[in-house]
Amino acid sequence: MTDALKRLSEEGVAIWLDDLSRKRITSGNLAELIDQQHVVGVTTNPSIFQKAISSGDGYEQQLTELAARKVTVDEAIRMITTADVRDAADILRPVFDATQGQDGRVSIEVDPRLAHETTPTIAEAKQLAWLVDRPNTLIKIPATKAGLPAITEVIGKGISVNVTLIFSLERYREVMDAYLAGLEKAKAAGLDLSKIHSVASFFVSRVDTEIDKRLDALGTPEAKAARGKAALANARLAYQAYEEVFSSERWAALDRAQANKQRPLWASTGVKDPAYKDTLYVDDLVAPNTVNTMPEATLQATEDHGGITGNTIAGTYEQARAELDAVEKLGISYDDVVQLLEDEGVEKFAASWNDLLESTEAELKRLAPSEG
Repeated sequence: MTDALKRLSEEGVAIWLDDLSRKRITSGNLAELIDQQHVVGVTTNPSIFQKAISSGDGYEQQLTELAARKVTVDEAIRMITTADVRDAADILRPVFDATQGQDGRVSIEVDPRLAHETTPTIAEAKQLAWLVDRPNTLIKIPATKAGLPAITEVIGKGISVNVTLIFSLERYREVMDAYLAGLEKAKAAGLDLSKIHSVASFFVSRVDTEIDKRLDALGTPEAKAARGKAALANARLAYQAYEEVFSSERWAALDRAQANKQRPLWASTGVKDPAYKDTLYVDDLVAPNTVNTMPEATLQATEDHGGITGNTIAGTYEQARAELDAVEKLGISYDDVVQLLEDEGVEKFAASWNDLLESTEAELKRLAPSEG
């Protein structure tokens, strides 16, 4: 065993767990990860909830009660998921208090079927914040074109946000702009900016998966040499953009009003290709004021054999730009890749949500009390 997780924390990387289930809450496992493995936050998404609830562990009693009340399947899912998030938030509350609200956070996503609709996303975000009713919640809003004005509006209402499904550098800059615009609205409304937090979830491994597939199809020596480099390069250039935006004059005015920087969060950090080291997207994305949300397998791998050697982003920007340019020169369009990944990300979460609707509806019918 190593002290890699401790070292990672000391380098300014907040370790969040990319998973949640009722069993993890009730068994004491989440509390144990916080206590022993430096976990200071939890992220969820529709796929995580679909997997947790369809496994059935710990949900039977609540489903039975919901069936007896004859609630709709949509209401049932919101009651179940917000209960898990509320309980996880309570477990993480001491971390939230100790870090003045920066960590100890639990994320819950707006209905992914609303990803391309601004007004319903805003309404859903406000409803979720009210339903969970914990100060250490982050409402997840996707970084679609329709999501950007929703982010501004929700931040402007004083609700903390986790912006999800960011793949492109251009979109990431738009996300930071939406956050700053939201803070400016909140400031104009007289809200306490020190209480508003946000992270921007920049997805990592999926970029390599898609670009490597295209490089493999080319099959040239140059294409082979470019494998496994694009995802890290993309994330490192995102950090460069973060540094630029949060040292700007516009930011300085908000900083004086006690606003919090929107931290980059490395998402999708489980390595998909067995040819790469299983801690690649942890070891090579270390920088101050970042978050790395890891599946449990990546967390355990990092604890066991992670190679945390200090800041691995500083000084890499020129090389990162050259690596993305090399891929472009091989005829692989960066813009095409990141748009495809955003579209697929929205579709996958919507598909998981629909699977969750179907499996929950079947359970409600099974557990419904017989008439008479």
